[in-house]
Amino acid sequence: MKRIRLFFLILFCALIYADQSFAISDDNSSSISLNSNRELFIDYFLIDTMINTCLEMHQPIDEGPVLFFDKPWEGPFCGYCTIIKDTDKFKLYYRGLPEAGKDGSDNETTCYAESSDGTNWIKPNIKKYNKLGTTENNIILADDAPFSHNFSPFIDTNPNASDQEKFKALAGTKQTGLFGFTSPDGINWKKIFENPVITDGIFDSQNVGFWSENENCYVSYFRTWTGKGYKGKRSVSRSTSKDFIHWMDTEKMDFGETPLEHLYTNQTHAYYRAPQIYIATAARFMPNRQVLTEAEAKTLNVNPKYFKDCSDVVLITSRGGHTYDRTFMESFIRPGIGLQNWVSRSNYPALNIVQTGPDEMSLYVNQDYAQPTAHLRRYSMRLDGFSSINANYSGGEMVTKPFTFKGDNLYLNFATSAAGEIKVEVLKVNGEIVQGFSTDDCQVIIGNEIRKRVSWGEVSTLKSMEGEVIRLRIKMKDADLYSIKFE
Repeated sequence: MKRIRLFFLILFCALIYADQSFAISDDNSSSISLNSNRELFIDYFLIDTMINTCLEMHQPIDEGPVLFFDKPWEGPFCGYCTIIKDTDKFKLYYRGLPEAGKDGSDNETTCYAESSDGTNWIKPNIKKYNKLGTTENNIILADDAPFSHNFSPFIDTNPNASDQEKFKALAGTKQTGLFGFTSPDGINWKKIFENPVITDGIFDSQNVGFWSENENCYVSYFRTWTGKGYKGKRSVSRSTSKDFIHWMDTEKMDFGETPLEHLYTNQTHAYYRAPQIYIATAARFMPNRQVLTEAEAKTLNVNPKYFKDCSDVVLITSRGGHTYDRTFMESFIRPGIGLQNWVSRSNYPALNIVQTGPDEMSLYVNQDYAQPTAHLRRYSMRLDGFSSINANYSGGEMVTKPFTFKGDNLYLNFATSAAGEIKVEVLKVNGEIVQGFSTDDCQVIIGNEIRKRVSWGEVSTLKSMEGEVIRLRIKMKDADLYSIKFE
């Protein structure tokens, strides 16, 4: 009798899963226009149903220190870093601060370093400012408090931007508001004019901006609090502008049905391989969550005001508007081994993900804050490798929402084990298989590649379906699927 019951239970579950895989509406009124965009599996934007598969976040690989803040005008309180890839050169901007003090002090400077590979960095002698008795330094902005406190630049990709304003930046505090800056080369900067461009915010953090190809405007994400003034939790608001001078009213970011947490920096930027997706590698701050004892802090020589909190990195995304997606609440980068990683204001990521190899991109993180060993550290990932659709050895599948596309071919960024595989099936909006494009027709996909074309028999071009509403069913075994792209 028990065996019979078990048999019917297994049969019942199998029927439920079968119904799930075909429980597809033929309503195409809300289909997604993918065009030829690369789509990352970093949220549920394209996912309809999943059977024995899941979204899995992947933690970056620690590649070690790449730059120490060891110059006299830099010091243990350097922070608010920005990494920019400008053609074949990497540019790093950061606050120099040898001693702790009030935000916006005259001791703060904006420092600059550069690299040809993202790993080996030099600090060129800019010779613009005299600090501590020398002009032999890498300072590009000084003696104009409070703007070196949180100077945050970007390359302006607006097609209408002039060459003389190739670089733009935002900087300021609550007392001043955010001022706009421009530069032709990223070294020589000037204010747009002597008035702030954004005033409705608290701004006691790094406040970022960029040109959004997706929304066809400038966007800025900046520090506000959930309560009035400095009450509640550190959070994020945003504003938009068509000209970088006149900005719309501030909107608080919506985090959906997730717990509110202190976000010290947001570091929101358009992902360079899929600019319709914004990546926020935010610093999650845990005030009063003390790990070190006073004796341990003294041994590390950490400033006594900076060891009674801890921080890590979380991965947040957005597709525009005032909504963030927190699909992953867990830590993206955990603090490393060693008590030096568990002090206040450490583990704050630099702004921007940049490509550092044919199949590699990098994220940089401030570590050992308020300590003599303060430095910037590099973490590596595969391209698009934030997260994936994952299937274990027993196998599973995912069916997409209805969408249209532009292109002739479908490419995958994926990895399987030697025993694993992926197959792709093209469906009509109602779930019916398109003739010639079933999983039986699909050439089995095995390996580990950033760009692999999917083939179905002799006639594998998708050109005849361009513009039609379709779905994909992707069957997987012991595999990860990071992104797809039609071309």
